[in-house]
Amino acid sequence: MTIRSGNTDRSTRLCRDVLCLDDFEIKARRHLPKPLFGYIAGATETNASLRLNAEAFQGYAFRPRVLRDVSKRSTQTSLFGKTHAAPFGIAPMGISALMAYRGDIVLAQGADQSGIPMIISGSSLIPLEEIAAVSPQAWFQAYLPGEPDRIDALIDRVGAAGLQTLLLTVDTATLPNRENNVRAGFSTPLRPGLRLAWQGISHPRWTTGTFLRTIVRHGIPHFENSYATRGAPIISSNVTRDFGRRDHLNWNHLERIRNRWSGKLVVKGIMHPDDAARAVDTGADGVIVSNHGGRQLDGTASPLQVLPEIASRVGDSVAVMVDGGFRRGTDIMKALALGACFVFVGRPFLYAAAVAGLPGVLKAADILKTELHSNMALLGVTKVSDISADYITRA
Repeated sequence: MTIRSGNTDRSTRLCRDVLCLDDFEIKARRHLPKPLFGYIAGATETNASLRLNAEAFQGYAFRPRVLRDVSKRSTQTSLFGKTHAAPFGIAPMGISALMAYRGDIVLAQGADQSGIPMIISGSSLIPLEEIAAVSPQAWFQAYLPGEPDRIDALIDRVGAAGLQTLLLTVDTATLPNRENNVRAGFSTPLRPGLRLAWQGISHPRWTTGTFLRTIVRHGIPHFENSYATRGAPIISSNVTRDFGRRDHLNWNHLERIRNRWSGKLVVKGIMHPDDAARAVDTGADGVIVSNHGGRQLDGTASPLQVLPEIASRVGDSVAVMVDGGFRRGTDIMKALALGACFVFVGRPFLYAAAVAGLPGVLKAADILKTELHSNMALLGVTKVSDISADYITRA
């Protein structure tokens, strides 16, 4: 199954003047209705954590080595027994299919063709079975409430789909104060009205190429993967989303998940070394150091700030990964030097998919791989595993 986002030639042309990942954000701001762009770009309250994520990279500088033969360098790396083309993947992002036509499938296809992993969001609008059919090596991210029957049912569903890596997001005990969403006119479900209608009229390429195309071919999108059963529609004047009893989720539930799930288990949202150690003790195969892209507790530290301590505590026993604010190959190298073995990138890939579909996702991945390949030569290393604390210092 191949997804073509509008005219492939036009999508390719839209990518020609893209030189870095930030260029996709500029294009997406023009292409997407204001509520949708605001949902992707914004965070919570004062956006303090969002700013910290971006600023953290400026706190570190490289110490390159010279006169080394780096002609045979490679960005390849291994994670959970699989070799990937580069040490980064596509982070889980909700409602991607509202931003780009069949967005989750486009992201999965782009990841596969680029040789990197992609994580299916529990808030996606396409059934995980359809995405798994296109990309069986994709991971699945679950938002689970502290309700054993719902936990068991969703885990069994993910397993039946043939997916092998389950990621539990643990930093969503309650809904944060995303006042920026309210100001931008975004809600889930979206509420019909004149304001929303005007956004559709004033953004015709998105309206015809993504929204109307989706409705004609697939009907009104619903939240498909929050639980084992179908959730709320994405557009409704009176339906509310069921977030379940997420504030009940605790370590006992993680143990239950570990006992029921036979594949790889990753815990996302770890920001404290004690929690990382407990996740390992409970049987996690990996942790993702993450503050949810600054979208939960405002004022939470940048993942890059707490990464070294967490990696030092558990890095020898599990895969320590990280996300949050990554935009450059140099950003990835700084995370690797601070103890991560892998990085996940979110918003830029969704901007790329929204603007140019599959060609956009491929372009975004190629930009990062190319930057990383060049920058490894300038740093003086030939393998991803060579990038260590010896190559970095406080700025």
